[in-house]
Formats: sequence, structure tokens, C-alpha cells
Amino acid sequence: MKPFTYERATTPAAAASAAARVQGARFIAGGTNLLDLMKLQIEAPTHLIDVNGVGLDTIEKTSEGGLRIGALVRNTDLAADRRVRKDYALLSRALLAGASGQLRNKATTAGNLLQRTRCPYFYDTDQPCNKRKPGTGCAAIGGYSRQLGVVGVSDACIATHPSDMAVAMRALDATVETVRPDGATRTIPIAEFHRLPGDTPHIETALEPGEFITAVTLPKPVGGTHIYQKVRDRASYAFALVSVGAIVQRDGTGRVAVGGVAHKPWRVEAAEAEMPRGAKAVAAGLLAGAKPTHDNAFKLLLVERTLGAVMAQARG
Repeated sequence: MKPFTYERATTPAAAASAAARVQGARFIAGGTNLLDLMKLQIEAPTHLIDVNGVGLDTIEKTSEGGLRIGALVRNTDLAADRRVRKDYALLSRALLAGASGQLRNKATTAGNLLQRTRCPYFYDTDQPCNKRKPGTGCAAIGGYSRQLGVVGVSDACIATHPSDMAVAMRALDATVETVRPDGATRTIPIAEFHRLPGDTPHIETALEPGEFITAVTLPKPVGGTHIYQKVRDRASYAFALVSVGAIVQRDGTGRVAVGGVAHKPWRVEAAEAEMPRGAKAVAAGLLAGAKPTHDNAFKLLLVERTLGAVMAQARG
């Protein structure tokens, strides 16, 4: 690691203000992704702002009947929360499908949304990577790309977003709450939070410099059967080749978000209108315009079959 300075913030506004004051600063809470990136010098912050003391570790009911999840709620606690298990089971199941028990005990809600790609070329600092070092190229294009994106990709990047939790949040229509360095707050729909790579794959979210996530809010429950199915190369502690998060109602309508296929949790609301017609029709809408590589073209069929299994499970 390279040398860095350190401070502890006591309020969300103070954390955001500190980030604006020191160029190259980064927030740290659980640190389950950031520390790995620092050891590899992919991330080299000049200043770490420890936000564990800002008091955002509770889950509260909202006046609209939903839940407000503090940014620092640990993944283990969120997955085990009685209200989440009862009304947002998709979220609980997605969290339990991710990482290991030890990591879930440390990882936070906000950190999970902000974790970076597991593209092997991003982690190999001898290889060009537009996400790690803009303008250097993408070794994944034409390289080994079995794990990488098939839809929403660009000529600059075919990386995928690794979070299981974010897939569930996308299907649940979550909203991200933030505070800016000037103290102003705003809300960002989860659909607009993560970006597609385009020509700037290093810019991964809608957050502005120094902007700090304070909470994630879920709207009131929508009922239905909640299922999260993750397909991976081994039974535990592996990122998804493909994952499907679905909420299926008794009449066969519902919502579907997919992980492991794009630079962001992938949902196409128009495709959900095809759910009563079956998985093939939904998958066609979800993956319209896909640009798979030779290595990962199998994901197109894998999405359809995983979605078919999920819909069959929902029917009982």
C-alpha cells in the first residue's frame, strides 16, 4: 500500500465535507473491497475517512410503509431482519447468496452498492483496462471473457457489476439517499444509480465527488413470491455467472432483474410484460441488442433457463 492519512467522521455531513476537503480521499466502512484494491494499488487514496461512527446502522419503517436502511447496516443484519425476511425476501436471499459469512458480517449496504467489478483484467495491473486507467484499452475484449458482460457493453469495457444485493434492490425499486459536501441531500432511483460503461467505464455511479450515501429506501411491499437464483462455478463464495431476482404474482405478472450480464443490475421493465408468456419471451426482451463474446454467449441461454426455473418454482 501507499502511505495515506486517516480520520474518523462523526456525522454524514462531516464525512462528505472531509471528502471534498482532501483530494483523493475515500470513505471506508467495512473495507471488504477497498482494502483488497489498495493492496494491489488499483486504489491509492491519499486520505481515508472512517465512517463507522456516523450512526447509520439502523433499519426503520417509513411513513409510506416501506423500509429505510441505513448505509452502514451490515449485510448479515439486513438479511436477518424480520421485516426484510417477511416482506422483501428477495433482498434477504440475494444477500445470503453473496460472499461468505465473515464478509457479510463486515460489508455494509452502501459499500455493497459501490463494490467494483471482478473482471480479471481490472485486477491485473500489467494489463490495459479503461476502468482502472482510462484510455489504456480493454484487454478483456478479445481476451478471456467467460465471466463478463453480454448486454449494455461498449467498445471500452465489458465488465460486469458483482453485487447480488444490487440485483434485488433493482427489482424492488429502491432509492438511494445521499448528502453532498455542501450539506444538500438528494435521492437517486436505483435504476439511475449505476451507469453503463460507454466511453467512461471508470465512472460507475451517479454519485458526485464527495457525495456520501446515507441510506437506501425500499417502497412498501408488493407481495408475490420472491426468488433469487444464482448460477456460479462453485457452490459458495463465487460471483454469479448469471443471477435472476424475481417477484412473481399469482396471475403470473411480476418483476425480474438479472445479475452477471451487464455493467449494472439489469432490468428491462418492458420485458416484464411478457412474463405470462414464459421465460423465453421475457429473456428475449431482457437481452435484446446483446453483444456476447465467443466465451460468454452461453449466458444468453443460461438467463432464459434460469428464469424458466425461477418462474416454475414460483408456480409451485
